[in-house]
Amino acid sequence: MTKPHLLLLAVILLALAGCTGAYNGQLLGELDRPEWNATIPYGMVYIPSGTLHIGQSDEDINNALVQKNKSISIQGFFMDETEITNNEYRQFVNWVRDSIARKLVGLVYTDDITGAELVDWNARLDWDENRDALEPLYYPENQRILGKREIDPRQLNYVWTWVDLKEAARDENRLNPNFDRTSVIHTEVVNIFPDTLCWVHDYTYSYNEPFTRNYFWHPAFDNYPVVGVNWKQASAFSGWRTRFFNEWKEAHGEVPTDEFRLPTESEWEYAARGGRDLAPYPWGGPYMRNNKGCILANFKPGRGDYPDDGGFYTVKADAYFPNDFGLYCMAGNVSEWTSSAYDEDAYHFEHDLNPDIKYNAQDSDPITLKRKVIRGGSWKDIAYFCQTGTRNYEYQDTSKCYVGFRDVMTFLGRSIND
Repeated sequence: MTKPHLLLLAVILLALAGCTGAYNGQLLGELDRPEWNATIPYGMVYIPSGTLHIGQSDEDINNALVQKNKSISIQGFFMDETEITNNEYRQFVNWVRDSIARKLVGLVYTDDITGAELVDWNARLDWDENRDALEPLYYPENQRILGKREIDPRQLNYVWTWVDLKEAARDENRLNPNFDRTSVIHTEVVNIFPDTLCWVHDYTYSYNEPFTRNYFWHPAFDNYPVVGVNWKQASAFSGWRTRFFNEWKEAHGEVPTDEFRLPTESEWEYAARGGRDLAPYPWGGPYMRNNKGCILANFKPGRGDYPDDGGFYTVKADAYFPNDFGLYCMAGNVSEWTSSAYDEDAYHFEHDLNPDIKYNAQDSDPITLKRKVIRGGSWKDIAYFCQTGTRNYEYQDTSKCYVGFRDVMTFLGRSIND
């Protein structure tokens, strides 16, 4: 029987099953499955599956013995074309603020199925009418400047829930019929307001106070990358973004997607190379200037010379040309958090299929276990840190004025054209 005839038979069987509510003795699979169409989330680009050689693409004597090149394979994914901007992160901050405010004034309801108390986003919130009830959100009077009533960022806490699947996959858990999965469900309360004081804290004998006062709030910096966000805050943002997106999809009868998350170190490097395997920079290389002498990223071109590349501090998140995957500022501007734990010898023992090292560091752990990989270099770094193969780290509970992030989402399929 030819393929067209087989297809016609399948259509007839499906029609019969749909009309009669029976399968007619045929193995047709469940018939009420929702339709799935792969769509690229807004602001993201598609990074196809592929292979690359992770590791240094230029001479690096110090790291040559512990970061040997290694061939790996990466599953396709979506990635933000730019670093998360101040204005995008502010949407998260304001959502948390409004959520807390609605709870304070009683704009909540009880879910009929779970019994959980949920925020009622359809009800109107009047900030003036509920001034007294909302007072806990503001600085107390003795801490106000010139009597100005301002939101206290210490109150902006987001309850973030995530599941430790690696722990759940251990034999003693997955093969245990009495396993209680609450042991792998983690709920954390994360203060999500950026550390605006990092602009002053990170530099001694340097005047950066205007950036503390303005960088996160002033509209002049809306499209600049958010900074002063530690690893836990970036992870909480990704969790909220997943919730925000999927709640909308479910409300409109659409199938939820996989989670937004920080990229693994190997995903980040694969994306940064833009298909140019072994190239030292996202545009290829081997220099930070093109053949016309134009600088190609926001970094520190010379000693004491920050503005020669066109940016004094950070620049807009879509400044400079994107790489061949359509990603902006994968070198320079701000370094970027990854989800991976940092280990000097990682390349020697991690898998060659979607390699990654995860470690859920506790507050009581030694400081070396709190290291998370950052990549890409920043506006204050020399060219070496902007190379696609250069590894670096920061501690998960620290925030810096030169570290930001962007999200990825695993693509559920073999190809975007499937």
